[in-house]
Amino acid sequence: MKSISLSKITTRGKALFLAYDQGLEHGPSDFDDKNVDPKYIIEIAKKGKYNGIVFQKGIAEKYNQEIKASKVPLIVKLNGKTNLFKGEPIARQLCTVDEAIKLGAKAVGYTIYIGSDSEDESFQEFQNIQREAHEKGLPVIAWIYPRGKSVEKKKPEELMAYAARTALEIGADIVKIQYTGKFKDLKWAVKSAGKTKVVIAGGTKKGEKELLIQIREAMDAGCIGLAIGRNVWQHSKPLEITKRIKEIVWKNK
Repeated sequence: MKSISLSKITTRGKALFLAYDQGLEHGPSDFDDKNVDPKYIIEIAKKGKYNGIVFQKGIAEKYNQEIKASKVPLIVKLNGKTNLFKGEPIARQLCTVDEAIKLGAKAVGYTIYIGSDSEDESFQEFQNIQREAHEKGLPVIAWIYPRGKSVEKKKPEELMAYAARTALEIGADIVKIQYTGKFKDLKWAVKSAGKTKVVIAGGTKKGEKELLIQIREAMDAGCIGLAIGRNVWQHSKPLEITKRIKEIVWKNK
């Protein structure tokens, strides 16, 4: 097994990833005439000097030339699902580690819905991916979200910490979790993650003030940054909001 370094997808230990896997996860409803075009997203990532850009296999293949020209590190999401099926969620593997490497990926990502009926299958699939990626020196980012009937009556703050701890236990290098909104709970979640680094999800489009407050709290809680999509590429001035986010992440403003 090779030693795993996050240096290719971080800057001074911090990270800002531009996520664009929503086309599969949510359908085209998130897009307008501009951001429906992956080249628009690549340009934002390039000009904003993001640490990574997250694509599903298809976009990573079809726009590979543009991605490589941008010099933004590619993170390939290896699994996914649509939001059309309303049963217990599971996101199956769609891309292999080898395929991601051939596309130039500097890291791979995988979503697990803890609490779902299919949780055990996702764990098994993740372990194979994590083992193979680590053998080839590639970091693994786990998207971990509590979902399903089993978690409906659980406290969100407890589930957030459980998601973070799960990532540590299964060997993820970075975990992406959804911030539930209370600073002390996020601080506990980060502590629960141990040496697994934590990034928060940007989530649904929200007001700029609310977004920036959440990012400030995330950094104060010990997160290394965030994986953000809609709150940047749905913004009327994506590079301006990127600048403000980076001032919080790196300059502690």
